[in-house]
Amino acid sequence: MNKKYIGYIGTYTKGDSKGIYSFTLNTEEGKIENIEVAAELFNPTYLAISKDNRYLYSVVKDGEEGGLKAFSIGENGKLTAINSQVSAGAPPCHVSIDSQNKYVFSGNYHRGTVESHLIHKDGSLLPAASIIQHEGSGPDPRQEKAHTHYAGLTPDEKYVVVVELGIDALITYKINEDGTLTKVKLHPLKAGSGPRHLTFHPNRQFAYIMTEFSSEVIVLTYHPENGHFTEKQYISTLPADFKENNQGSAIHISSDGRFVYAGNRGHNSIAVFSVNGTTGELTFVEHTSTEGDWPRDFSLDPSEKFIVASNQESSNLVLFARDEFSGRLSLIQSDITVPHPVCVKFLHV
Repeated sequence: MNKKYIGYIGTYTKGDSKGIYSFTLNTEEGKIENIEVAAELFNPTYLAISKDNRYLYSVVKDGEEGGLKAFSIGENGKLTAINSQVSAGAPPCHVSIDSQNKYVFSGNYHRGTVESHLIHKDGSLLPAASIIQHEGSGPDPRQEKAHTHYAGLTPDEKYVVVVELGIDALITYKINEDGTLTKVKLHPLKAGSGPRHLTFHPNRQFAYIMTEFSSEVIVLTYHPENGHFTEKQYISTLPADFKENNQGSAIHISSDGRFVYAGNRGHNSIAVFSVNGTTGELTFVEHTSTEGDWPRDFSLDPSEKFIVASNQESSNLVLFARDEFSGRLSLIQSDITVPHPVCVKFLHV
């Protein structure tokens, strides 16, 4: 069994950060080691790693332009730049890749767009095949226009699902062979909830959306025959008596489908939920402090015995042990310095 796993941290390059950082999780000793700069670039806030671990795709800011940058992954996780695709305006906030290394998808918060790119056989990105502009607004002052926050594939990879924070919607697109996207359906969600990120249950029947403004998890049923969704449950990620500012962040699920984890920025915690295997609905288990400020993201390691969380404003990573039977988290280490960390990704095993 591999006792060490390589991971990457996407960051904001304000202050001390140089770009993408790599690290090693030593599962035998329960510690994070070998933190170093893997690639120097501006604001690589979100990353996606190909299933075969050959390529990494990063969000990038390049002067007055924004877009995506492709890297090859070499021995010991070393990154080598391949190419970029950028255009005038702000960079995306989310990037994802299909399992066959054919397509990359990005969601752009500032532009309110979803984009698709074909991938060349050498891992390089071709110019955008589709750029779709979303329209609309929501009741919250931060919803003055469309703000696309997530663009990822359904488990069958027939569709791209886009989480639209600005207009409180989940939008499904069909992927055409040439990489273009065709809209299938817009699913309205609770007004003012500010949906942000999504994860699918391993059984492919359920999906979970984290909302940024209302700090809830939305449980949905996925209908693969037509790419539609139906809502099942809304459950808060906060204690009932917490009234201060909070913004929901990341959401992830264990590969056995038994536990959902959701990040709270403000309450500075990860909320743990158990999953009803029949209905997909959630029951609250516990809150765990992230031992820092503004937990933007976190990731289960490949063994799923650990979770690594990133506190953006206190510039620290936190390592937790994860109980696979109860879902609960126990703090191991919180003094791991990485400047302005946003996204945590591990190489696949």
